[in-house]
Amino acid sequence: MILKIGVIGTGAIGQDHIRRITNTLSGAEIVAVTDVNAAQAHAVVERENLNAKVYENGHDVIQSAEVDAVIVTSWGPTHEEFVLASIAAGKPVFCEKPLATTAEGCKRIVDAEVAYGKQLVQVGFMRRYDKGYRALKKVVDNSKIGEPLMVHCAHRAPAAPGFSGDMALTDSFPHEIDVLRWLLNDDYVSAQVILPRNTRLADKGLQDPHIVLLETKQGIRIDTEIFVNCQYGYDIQCQVVGETGTANLPEPSSVLMRSEAKLSTEILVDWKDRFIESYDIELQEWINSTVKGEMDGPSAWDGYVVAVTADACVKAKETGEVVPITMPERPEFYDKSKSLVNS
Repeated sequence: MILKIGVIGTGAIGQDHIRRITNTLSGAEIVAVTDVNAAQAHAVVERENLNAKVYENGHDVIQSAEVDAVIVTSWGPTHEEFVLASIAAGKPVFCEKPLATTAEGCKRIVDAEVAYGKQLVQVGFMRRYDKGYRALKKVVDNSKIGEPLMVHCAHRAPAAPGFSGDMALTDSFPHEIDVLRWLLNDDYVSAQVILPRNTRLADKGLQDPHIVLLETKQGIRIDTEIFVNCQYGYDIQCQVVGETGTANLPEPSSVLMRSEAKLSTEILVDWKDRFIESYDIELQEWINSTVKGEMDGPSAWDGYVVAVTADACVKAKETGEVVPITMPERPEFYDKSKSLVNS
């Protein structure tokens, strides 16, 4: 079976997904696209030589009899609307983050999916598909370093054009929120945000960097540096400190050079280069599971947990206090998903 996919949103990430599904992955084809910029949607179809129809809007894509599954890569505030419509139509939907722009919106999606009675939603948290993170999780799951006690992380980017307000917490940090839950098989109970000296290289009015402190139900303490104007490159770090040892996220493959009296390796500067293979694996696994009628990736519940946690971080930044993280009991409906924390 070839999975026939409709793509809502042909911006940068939408175009990337269309290219990888068309040229790199197997088992699927793009049969429908739409974008608020219709000319751009037509240009993508022509450039990629797609046998796809350009629809007027996302709802027409979802309702098309030609479309088996939907990918939502449109503007963030539209995600909730299109995911809810996909659930109502009974079609599997892969939604890039955010699942919705508010925790309440994510909860509406969770409630709709539970009411429908089948998992249809996967959220685009691609770090779970990174070979380095998967290798680190294998170490943790197999107790190679004993029980985890602490985690030290860094999320550094060379520049953050267009960042404002709390976007470091609501746009960048959600990747850590999700992948660390998955890595540790644990949930969060509190958040605190510490504001170091501000870099003069940040845009006016933007706080950068942040230090986020999280505590999990098991008492694991996590500290994450979020520095989105670090200048030198795109650098993701993660070290788990256990009872009997430590384990570090492997560095991306790079050539060790001895040249000009220096020993050095290059550092990536583009996040798409750092995680390009992860995106390929993520979408191929989504295609494979969708064809089988399954949903094995990050769920709507995972998207909701990330939103609640990010909201707590924003509140912690505003108040300077340790903010409790509370949420309702996870529906048993999600226990069958391999993506769940306790699976």
